[in-house]
Amino acid sequence: MSGLPALRAGADPVELVVRSGGRLVRAAAALPDAALRAPSGLPGWTRGHVLAHVAHSADAYVWLLRLARTGRAPGPRADAAASATATARDAALPADRLVALLRESLDRFTAHARAMPGPAWERPVAALAGWRHPAWYLLLRCLRELETHHLDLGTGHGTDRWPEAYVSWALDDTLGTLRAQGFPLVSVKAVDLGRNWSVTAEGPSVAGAGHQVLGWLSGRLPADVLTADHPAHLLPHPPAWPQPPLPGWGRVGDQT
Repeated sequence: MSGLPALRAGADPVELVVRSGGRLVRAAAALPDAALRAPSGLPGWTRGHVLAHVAHSADAYVWLLRLARTGRAPGPRADAAASATATARDAALPADRLVALLRESLDRFTAHARAMPGPAWERPVAALAGWRHPAWYLLLRCLRELETHHLDLGTGHGTDRWPEAYVSWALDDTLGTLRAQGFPLVSVKAVDLGRNWSVTAEGPSVAGAGHQVLGWLSGRLPADVLTADHPAHLLPHPPAWPQPPLPGWGRVGDQT
């Protein structure tokens, strides 16, 4: 598919999104109403909040895909406040309606992705936070949303269930940004992937399975799951995740 990134092992990012979305929908469909009102892994959010958030995120990505395809805004864009209001409202939906909302939003996203002409994938769009990126990065953002929040749902989808292609991409992306920010890690090793990253000149080195390293960097796992040359409590605390995208497409309003 012209214009899309080549992920490791030749993985098709659209198909990765389809499979990841299917796993999340099946997990959600197995939960009764009472389970959706239970706390999730995110402070202050129920499982219903997690699922509603993913659904509205997929709709936001559809808006950006349509913008990239046509070059015109497809109507008003929901801001962060409107998205938060919609998430809180839909978190309270009955289980069958919330699962249907999630499924329809993800199906809409993948349908628009499959209909995108090759050149449109390279057109820049902007996240609500102001960071610009090519439209193809929306596929990776959606995959990150699905895998991370499936874990947050708290139904047994741990970091060890994250696809290898996703873990490799997210580590490249996250560590590239941390390197640019001077995050104090000398090196990172994903022992199962046979991969190493140099980050900065000073600080500790850490190693672990790739999914464990990403789980720590994303705030989902404690530092003591890793092997390090410093005690776990002395490892630097990763910043809020996800990080802005690199190689650095800039922010809205940048002159470069």
